[in-house]
Amino acid sequence: METHEPGTFTLADLEDLPDDGKRYELVDGVLLVTPAPLPIYQLAVVELTVLLRQSCPDDQRVFVAPLDFQPTSRRSLQPDVLVCRRVDVGPKAIEKPLLLAVEILSPATRSTDLVLKRSLYEEAGVTSYWIFDPAKVELTVLELVNGAYDERAVVTGKDAFDAELPFPVRIVPADLVD
Repeated sequence: METHEPGTFTLADLEDLPDDGKRYELVDGVLLVTPAPLPIYQLAVVELTVLLRQSCPDDQRVFVAPLDFQPTSRRSLQPDVLVCRRVDVGPKAIEKPLLLAVEILSPATRSTDLVLKRSLYEEAGVTSYWIFDPAKVELTVLELVNGAYDERAVVTGKDAFDAELPFPVRIVPADLVD
């Protein structure tokens, strides 16, 4: 693999990276590399995906990483779980705004998910952004209102969140890691 000056990585360069269990994302020419997830993280992804798929309408799709969301020609993000319109699924990536992006916090991704990805998803017009913290067993729900995220709910433990976006579904944080 060739070396790159900072900020010069492209979408085409992503295709040359190894399939080694790491997650590779691109933000304005900068490559973000995340290690393979821990078991509790994978459990939360699987449990949430099952809940979402059970309630997902036919005109929408639920996916898990690695699947690229490419809102611009210089950005490629891989939410842990995502929901999009069926018609927006491209052959290699999704380029239209997502209906939902979910990130499961880990020590390796915490600041990226809470700060950088929040602003990138907001800028890209992602309707809902959920952040699940398995260490706190806490779900934070953000929804796009007039181009900015508004905190809709913070739910912990056995408390339930009844989502309306992207579609009606009940989420109990403790069920995601139990």
